[in-house]
Amino acid sequence: MDIIDRLPKCELHLHIEGTLEPELKFALAERNKIDLPFGTVEEMRAAYNFNDLTSFLVGYYEGMRVLRTSPDFYDLAWAYFEKAAAQGVRYAEIFFDPQAHTGRGVPFDVVIRGLRHAQLDAEARLGLRTGLIMCFLRDYQAEYAMATLLESLPYREWIIGIGLDSDERGNPPNKFAEVYARARDEGYLLTAHCDVDQENSVEHIRQCLRDIGVARIDHGTNVLESPELVAELTDRNIGLTCCPISNRWVSDGTKAAQIKELLDRGVKVTINSDDPAYFGGYVAENLAVMRDAGLTAQELITLQRNAIDISWAPPAVKSDFLARLDALGGSHNAS
Repeated sequence: MDIIDRLPKCELHLHIEGTLEPELKFALAERNKIDLPFGTVEEMRAAYNFNDLTSFLVGYYEGMRVLRTSPDFYDLAWAYFEKAAAQGVRYAEIFFDPQAHTGRGVPFDVVIRGLRHAQLDAEARLGLRTGLIMCFLRDYQAEYAMATLLESLPYREWIIGIGLDSDERGNPPNKFAEVYARARDEGYLLTAHCDVDQENSVEHIRQCLRDIGVARIDHGTNVLESPELVAELTDRNIGLTCCPISNRWVSDGTKAAQIKELLDRGVKVTINSDDPAYFGGYVAENLAVMRDAGLTAQELITLQRNAIDISWAPPAVKSDFLARLDALGGSHNAS
């Protein structure tokens, strides 16, 4: 059996709205009596022709309009959980974008109750533990992010952390410094996107590390342009949640060579799937990209060790995951 099939997997960079496969999108559109601009699944997939972050986001947000009710969000999450469990994911931290829904009239409570119900069922029926990370849309006002943070507080026990995503142009992390400070005070853990090859990528990474004080960075491979910041990542044990396949859609390649370099330099890099319904690859396929780029079986195991190490999983979940990895490493060495 291939090492990727045998690996227990930990996924830390997965947008649940980005798992909305065309088949489910058609089903939800029919349920909610919404007309779609495509006649077939094939036509919809053919329209996924992105060449940068901005063009991707247009289609990404348009697709969300079929999500209206808590059962819709349940079905969205459950479809991902089944797929993830089938690929050997044992623990996942999942981004969701409440503003993308509240901004079109879907209440926060509707969104999170559907997701939470699916989480509980995934643990009970699939043995898959998950956590929710609430992301703010950086191309909206910081005041809207603060209002969303305050709206989340009654559900604080269901949300482990906050993140920052969407269009980075003109929207540096420091724009949300007060929101992050309040989130930290409320007990949320902190991460933020610093996407590949964006304007001011390295400065955004610097702000995340030194001004915002995040515990990890999503994407972030441009840090290689600053040896000083690479050293800071290793010194502070701050990891990167990289996504090779989506990199290929919004930049000039998978960045596999850069991810390998960061791994060799001791940075806690991890491999994840980002928006797999749009980019055509879940976590196993992303790991296969790294294997095909020359990573050894032991390096693939190290990627999973990195992931659970920088995750926000409960101690018992981490211990179980590491025991599975240790057993796999021993069997691999023996073979």
